Amino acid sequence: MDQVGGFEAVFLDPVGQTVQQRWADAALAVAFEDLPPVSAFPVVPGRRWGPGLWWSATTGRHVAAGSNAMRTQLMVLDRDPDVTGLAGRPVRLLWRNPRGQVRSWVPQLFARRADGTALLADCPSHAGADGERAQGAAKAVAEACAHIGWSYRRLPPPDDVLAANLKWLAGYRHPRNAGRPGLTEAVIEAFTRPRPLIEGASAAGDPIEVLPAAFHALWHGQLTADLDTPLHEHVPVGPRGWSGPETGDAG
Repeated sequence: MDQVGGFEAVFLDPVGQTVQQRWADAALAVAFEDLPPVSAFPVVPGRRWGPGLWWSATTGRHVAAGSNAMRTQLMVLDRDPDVTGLAGRPVRLLWRNPRGQVRSWVPQLFARRADGTALLADCPSHAGADGERAQGAAKAVAEACAHIGWSYRRLPPPDDVLAANLKWLAGYRHPRNAGRPGLTEAVIEAFTRPRPLIEGASAAGDPIEVLPAAFHALWHGQLTADLDTPLHEHVPVGPRGWSGPETGDAG
């Protein structure tokens, strides 16, 4: 397991046929971001949230999600400007442990980065949700990724306030929320000088029309606000790259 040649990749090709290939070769040649899940997400009786789909603003396509925790991480990655592609469970990794036993693991998330590298990730529902099998798989998958210049992470759940803010903004991620032609430009211009959200929205026009476009711009990073504090009508909003207010005064 200390050599990249010891890892194999299993995935479905574009016509749905199962393919098994040397991991290093597959990582170089396969667009995993375009593939369906290699196996179905498990359905756990009693859970309030089961498998579903996330519409990605990054790709304009749906991504399979197997849990609420995974959906939250998809939401975070979908807003990351360095991410260019997303997929749910597109590849299974196979390897042999030191005793020669075949082991396998299907990471929950695949994210392609702008530089062509990728992130494989799992999405535990809470800190410490690491069983012995998950810990062993994490070590092996991290090794497989490191060999080819990729990375593997077990993504911790975001803070509740940040998650709630992103969930709100995600409701405006679709291009239709940019509004009529010229509205996004007017919204961005209104916040060239940082000011409270409702003040800038009113300066750009009717807040009923403008606020969806402002939330759309906040989702896409065209505007900036502190998402570690609850969003409200007086939250300070500024231009792209603005570092936030120097004091706690919300204006």
